[in-house]
Amino acid sequence: MNTLLFQHWQTFSLTLARLAGNPIATLLNVMVIGVALTLPLGGYMLLQNLGDVTRQVTGNPQISLFLAPSAGKAEIAALEARLKRMLGERAVRFISREQALEGLKRSEQLADVIAALQSNPLPDAFVLETGGSAAEISRLESELRALPNVTHVQLDSEWLSRLESLLALGRTAVSILVALLAFGLAAVTFNTIRLQILTQKDEIEVSQLIGATDVFVRRPFFYLGLVLGVFGAMVALAIVYLCMLILNRSILEVAQQYGSDFRLGFFGLADCLAVLVFAAMLGWLGAYMSVSRHLGVIEPR
Repeated sequence: MNTLLFQHWQTFSLTLARLAGNPIATLLNVMVIGVALTLPLGGYMLLQNLGDVTRQVTGNPQISLFLAPSAGKAEIAALEARLKRMLGERAVRFISREQALEGLKRSEQLADVIAALQSNPLPDAFVLETGGSAAEISRLESELRALPNVTHVQLDSEWLSRLESLLALGRTAVSILVALLAFGLAAVTFNTIRLQILTQKDEIEVSQLIGATDVFVRRPFFYLGLVLGVFGAMVALAIVYLCMLILNRSILEVAQQYGSDFRLGFFGLADCLAVLVFAAMLGWLGAYMSVSRHLGVIEPR
């Protein structure tokens, strides 16, 4: 076991040494992979932050519950307690008929109309702050309609449905972009490994003559693909982070005009690790295809 680990470490060290020995070609290959990965990573980050942007601009969706005129104080209090158990203390706000009428009186367009009324036609109501997807809010609406003394439920979720449709479209576009650029990353690795195989053709033939196995001969090229993928992903993450810092300067200026401190957030540690693993797998795949295609035709003389 120790011998196998040592062989892998020796191969990995040799791969790094060869990359360092040709810095210009290594830098160009890594930059090509990094720029290719930057586009889908940037799009994914923007999609992650889009929900936060919407909440900053429009606030949380609300549900209004209008009560029956016959509902008394005891029934309203019981309903309020039940709603608070369902949604939490801060999510429930009661608006009496009198408060609603006073609010309408403060509107210049409706002041004359309200003054002409002989009685208050408005019902008591609860305003509920909600969260979650449109489907979750729709399920909550069904539960609220079944509550006693509730005559009408007004659901503010149309914008949520539209937003989720736009987000789904964005995710589809990013997925297509990821697939295309993943193919490009594998192609770059494929070509890089092919050039390495041609450069080391004599060395490979000598290794095969002295009894080197296929696994031993292929191993350095697999590590080369993995390393190129990881380095490319690191460059992509750095570019996206730098772009985020630049954009946040302008975004913060705009957000402050709306009384907000919103700014773009970067990926978490788990997302960064997933990007590195994904790029490493693509690099390995490109190396595997190149080794399978070109190494097999080399025969020791």
